[in-house]
Amino acid sequence: MTGIVATATNIIKRFDAESGKKEEMITALDGVDFDVRAGEITGLVGPDGAGKTTLIRLLAGLMKPNDGKILVDGIDVTADPESVYQRIGYMPQRFGLYEDLSVQENLNLYADLRDLDKNERQDTFGRLLDFTDLARFTGRLAGNLSGGMKQKLGLACALINTPKLLLLDEPGVGVDPVSRRELWKMVKDLTSEGIGIVWSTAYLDEAEACDRVHLLNHGKKLFGGRPKDLTGSVKNRVFRLDNFAGNKRKVLASALNREGVRDGTIQGSAIRLLFAENTEPNIEGLSGAENATLTPVEPRFEDAFIDILGGGPDGCSALASDYRAIEETDNPQIVADRMTKIFGDFTAAHEINFSVTRGEIFGLLGPNGAGKSTTFKMLCGLLSPTEGNGSVAGYDLRHSRADARGALGYMAQKFSLYGELSVQQNLEFFAGIYGLSGKTAKHRIDAMIDTFELGPFLNSDAGAIPLGFKQRLALSCAVMHQPPVLFLDEPTSGVDPTTRREFWQHINGLVEKGVTVLVTTHFMEEAEYCDRIALIYRAETIAFGTPDDLKKEAAQMAGAEASANFTMEDAFIAMIENADIIREGSDHAKEAA
Repeated sequence: MTGIVATATNIIKRFDAESGKKEEMITALDGVDFDVRAGEITGLVGPDGAGKTTLIRLLAGLMKPNDGKILVDGIDVTADPESVYQRIGYMPQRFGLYEDLSVQENLNLYADLRDLDKNERQDTFGRLLDFTDLARFTGRLAGNLSGGMKQKLGLACALINTPKLLLLDEPGVGVDPVSRRELWKMVKDLTSEGIGIVWSTAYLDEAEACDRVHLLNHGKKLFGGRPKDLTGSVKNRVFRLDNFAGNKRKVLASALNREGVRDGTIQGSAIRLLFAENTEPNIEGLSGAENATLTPVEPRFEDAFIDILGGGPDGCSALASDYRAIEETDNPQIVADRMTKIFGDFTAAHEINFSVTRGEIFGLLGPNGAGKSTTFKMLCGLLSPTEGNGSVAGYDLRHSRADARGALGYMAQKFSLYGELSVQQNLEFFAGIYGLSGKTAKHRIDAMIDTFELGPFLNSDAGAIPLGFKQRLALSCAVMHQPPVLFLDEPTSGVDPTTRREFWQHINGLVEKGVTVLVTTHFMEEAEYCDRIALIYRAETIAFGTPDDLKKEAAQMAGAEASANFTMEDAFIAMIENADIIREGSDHAKEAA
């Protein structure tokens, strides 16, 4: 096994069902084989509940398999977990550090836990702080770090003892594209030291960049090998639909309901379609797409991922079909008028201006800490602006805050429901908050349970259910009262591409009913669904326009040819870098003056 640092053979892992009945045990992993090579990044992907985190915890020795064998650096994990602990670094899915300790105090704690020699500590800390660019922040509390900086600190703590095997459970979740790219480069650099790395991810562009990837679903491995080998399975089956005159959301829904279409996503003013095998790609008779063009494009790993799982959802939204039609109006449904928020000597948002019309999806993009969530909270009435004002559904936020809150549904960035209440109790509680009662409340709750498949979890504590179902529950509670305006703060953070498509199927359907949506996201592919976008950086709006406008502008900035190959992530990073260059030039000019 030269070059292999970890191997799992025929792994079976079962968990007790809530009923306690042995015959109803849940199988999380069913005969999975898995290996990790030294000096390589091994990707671990799959839908929510596929078994990714369970496999990582087994590799870390935090659980024991019911059957099968796991070796790390040749040591049996089950027989000798203590020896294995000294050979691995582990970064859990949730931020696993102590938020009330400083950066340096967290490093000290992990050095103690790993029995790092006192004489080696200063050199080790210096190397890790330099590697993660955290040397300037050693005194800052971990809880006050941005999302990207938290992940860098988590990585530093996992590397205290230079492990043979580094386990990273979805390190990119909640991290903006700039920080995610930096994190990826840092981890990639570690492979030159011979470290074997497992990177579990919901971002399939990350999986595509791995040396090898393993795809799990319902505890079984569907694929293991080079990413390009899976991507190649959909070659000549992916096309871009352009130049159609119809509503892009309606055209997409129509396409997804056609036999032979496996998947479809919006890309600005165009639509990306994946066709089934042995299907002649055509758009004849496609609603709203007369005179459109269908152009073959290079497949991505995500296309193959969706294909091997059986395709994406169809174009129908059960949530939207039961939703009331929002009254037509020419008045903007969301207005931010020079909204500014200052905390002490820190400006979190400065003169943010935009308005959103009925039935429009408006995106707020920006790095962690840019001011997006602050703007959200001001528009929700959760924060009062220091200067400026806003309105929601015609209600002035300074004078009619309660009315404005009643007219919107809010899905927070972090799971903000009551984790110690059951799913059923959360649904009932939020129905009551929004004034629903009797038969109306029962109908709406039942509709949410059916639409989001919450039935198996009704008696489970909301904090203990899988992430994808937590997000479904949060969206259920936000839309139960059928508001005309919906605020979604990173609604799909950490969920798999299949669940992400389901969310956007519902969002697109609601918009067709006249619902107005304000959304933030770190996943740039879904930013393509927005009608217009404001890019916020360092509390200021630095770009504004449609997704295609922003891509074209950024491509020109970067000196690249404006084409379909320039992605929203490319645009995001180019504009942030350009803003930094402009800011640096301005600072130098002030110093010279």
